[in-house]
Amino acid sequence: MQTLNQTTNSSKSQKSSTSKDSSASLISIAQSDVDEVLHLFETELEGLSEPEAKRRLDKYGINEIAREKKVAWYVQLLKTVTNPLSILLIVLAIVSLFTGSTTAALIIFIMVLFGGLLRFSQEFKSNKAAEKLREMVSAKATVNRKNEHTKPASPTKDTTGTTKGKEIEVKLLVAGDIIFLSAGDMIPADVRLIEAKDLFLSQSTLTGESLPAEKHVDLSDRNEKNPLELANLCFMGTAVVSGSGTAVVVETGGHTYLASLAKTVSGSKPRTSFNKGVNGVTMLLLRFMLVMAPLVFLINGIFKKNWVEAFTFALSVAVGLAPEMLPVIVTANLAKGAIAMSDKKVIVKNIDAIQDFGSMNILCTDKTGTLTQDKIVLQRHLDPYGQESNDVLKYAYLNSFYQTGLKNLLDIAVLEHDQELESLEIEKNYQKFDEIPFDFVRRRMSVVIEEMGKQHVLICKGAVEEVLKVCTQLKVHDRVETMDEAARTKVADLQKSLNSDGLRVIAVAYKVMPTDQAHYAINDESDLILLGNIAFLDPPKDSAAEAIKALKRSGVDVKILTGDNEIITQKICKDVGLPVQNVLLGSDIEALSDDKLAEVAATTTIFAKFSPTQKAKVIQVLRKKGLVVGYMGDGINDAAALREADVGISVDTAVDIAKEAADIILLEKNLLILESGVMEGRRTFANIIKYIRMGTSSNFGNMFSVLGASALLPFLPMQPVQILINNLLYDFSQTGIPFDDVDREDLAKPPQWKIDNIQRFMIFIGPISSIFDYATYALMWFVFGATTRDNQALFQTGWFVESLMTQTLIVHVIRTSKIPFFQSRASLPMLMITASVMAVGIYLPFSPLASSLGFIPLPAVYFVWLAFILTSYCLLTQFVKTWFIKKYGYS
Repeated sequence: MQTLNQTTNSSKSQKSSTSKDSSASLISIAQSDVDEVLHLFETELEGLSEPEAKRRLDKYGINEIAREKKVAWYVQLLKTVTNPLSILLIVLAIVSLFTGSTTAALIIFIMVLFGGLLRFSQEFKSNKAAEKLREMVSAKATVNRKNEHTKPASPTKDTTGTTKGKEIEVKLLVAGDIIFLSAGDMIPADVRLIEAKDLFLSQSTLTGESLPAEKHVDLSDRNEKNPLELANLCFMGTAVVSGSGTAVVVETGGHTYLASLAKTVSGSKPRTSFNKGVNGVTMLLLRFMLVMAPLVFLINGIFKKNWVEAFTFALSVAVGLAPEMLPVIVTANLAKGAIAMSDKKVIVKNIDAIQDFGSMNILCTDKTGTLTQDKIVLQRHLDPYGQESNDVLKYAYLNSFYQTGLKNLLDIAVLEHDQELESLEIEKNYQKFDEIPFDFVRRRMSVVIEEMGKQHVLICKGAVEEVLKVCTQLKVHDRVETMDEAARTKVADLQKSLNSDGLRVIAVAYKVMPTDQAHYAINDESDLILLGNIAFLDPPKDSAAEAIKALKRSGVDVKILTGDNEIITQKICKDVGLPVQNVLLGSDIEALSDDKLAEVAATTTIFAKFSPTQKAKVIQVLRKKGLVVGYMGDGINDAAALREADVGISVDTAVDIAKEAADIILLEKNLLILESGVMEGRRTFANIIKYIRMGTSSNFGNMFSVLGASALLPFLPMQPVQILINNLLYDFSQTGIPFDDVDREDLAKPPQWKIDNIQRFMIFIGPISSIFDYATYALMWFVFGATTRDNQALFQTGWFVESLMTQTLIVHVIRTSKIPFFQSRASLPMLMITASVMAVGIYLPFSPLASSLGFIPLPAVYFVWLAFILTSYCLLTQFVKTWFIKKYGYS
């Protein structure tokens, strides 16, 4: 808390202590009386003078929350090519360039640049779209400022020299300013109330609670430790629903409670499941490359005695091992997913989130505005014993219709039933005679109406227990009965039952008054007849139940993290078909260690009365357990959790901080889009993993073949340029992967990055290709007599064609866990691209480019042997793949 007696150094305190220090100071201010608070901030009821306000503004800064700095386009572009994989490829390209391998360097640079530009263009467009969602508003505040000049400053200046109701920009407020609040105002800073009249605030953006909170000067509970529950504090970002008040500003800008939440979402987002997975694959290939390339260099140098040629060949091997197409394949898959989501009116700000969406096995969500409509509706109107009653609705409507002042959400919900009561012709048949206003002691209000000029009827509406205190009778089935203890018990039981259904209950009572009474007061609220109850609910969205059912089928568990109470939350869960396993309250987690909290969180469905930092903590501990966690929310209180999650999901109507923290923004509040996003993410993941499996196993097998050939042959098994062409053609054959079909089984459950399983797959499947490479060596050596340097071109051409054919054809075996072509067939683009690459590979030895590339035409009989080798290779790979899946699984 930055009071005037503290230095500005406190503003630079670490994030971890900000929230706790701020809460403690706010509690202290709330517990102090008004005079103590004014003294603490060196101010008075007449307000600050203009010079003093300017001095404080210069010292402490403007009243604005620092937004995350916008990243320049060129910085955003640079970030797309500074991941570990791209850096590795760039280093290889530079080494190739300096050693004369210009073609290899050019190919790698093109791949890295293409992948980077593809990612940049998609994210740049998404961020631009997200920016357009922000509404820029220049807000004003009404403030008391003491005018120290003798000449009158304005017509509203009083004899004390104070200018009443001066409007200034919110950003010019300082600690110690005295401000006025009225219905419709946004709270411009953190303030302590010094006067309040019927003041209700909407705090839903901070707490998730859809009903307005009562605010007044005195604390009812001095032991309350949650600042948001302190009745005499109001916070920046909340809004006045009704009533008025005067307050002293206690915090501004970066020191407000809202700012402490904003700080939790600033800076870099934690590494997600996707980031860790891609980096893990990169490190696996890097380790493999650092072993194989030097080994090839040494073996060739020792056996061939030509160290320059050995180095060039080893460099080509390193390039061949490098998955230069991985950035392109990954980005193309992600971009395709983002485009597919945009067709469903979803903005994907961070395309990596597409894959995390698919891997998500836990979806945590706020309740208000995400599962519910964030709109109070009148659900029931019942007589005292629970039967539907139109009289209750009629009298409740009359009370809400004729009460003065701004209608609260409950009144608005009642007044939406005007069509049902249209026949009453209320304005014609009923006239308001008097009103007994609401206050926080009675917690009820009454209006007196004159019914068709015949009689006065006092209609009272308020908290059930307070209305019951002034009732002596009740009306059931058009009969008025005495309210004895049995009747009171029955009425109380009905209220408990409605509350357990998550309904907020308001009682309605009436009393026929004498027509000659001229004025009404609180004393007239006596001997009333209880007419019944009206019950309100924030209903679930129409799509919520179906969406939760679909997510459950897809292996995604849904958990509710809310600032609301557990009773209402349990009711919403019941309505949307979400089974509740356990409930955890925010007040209970402080005593839990991280490990214990993770254990409890894994088996808990509802997290109620949770603060923003507690929500983020739950996300954090669930991720530490290895779970991939998504979070969906739209309020300020959701921002920290959105940033902490693997994938943050928000909506276009969310507050700016929530949209900035989110990875994905839904433009329509249809929760069924969530399942579409999950499926799109799983398709993306499946196709990325296809390339990784194919690339790693193929490269691993090829290098075994190269190592053996280097030791056994008196010449190179393939020229460096041939290796590069082979690699380039093979890479091109993979460009159809983003458009490939995915087996239904691969979409059934959340996939995971299992680097150890990828490594095992590489070790078991890769060497199979080496078996047939060695068979090809034997074929070229013993059958076709390619045994000397003079006819090495025949050997190299034969192995080039076989190597390319096996690598390309095996794509169809590895892409599915089923039997290829029969049980699972690749998409048409994939089939056409792989067929084209195989055709080019066969054509090259017969093309005009053959001699310049070191190729010679192959004899016709070679292709008979090739067909046998390819068939055998596919059968053996299918056999080993089936065994591998049974033993280790495929994901």
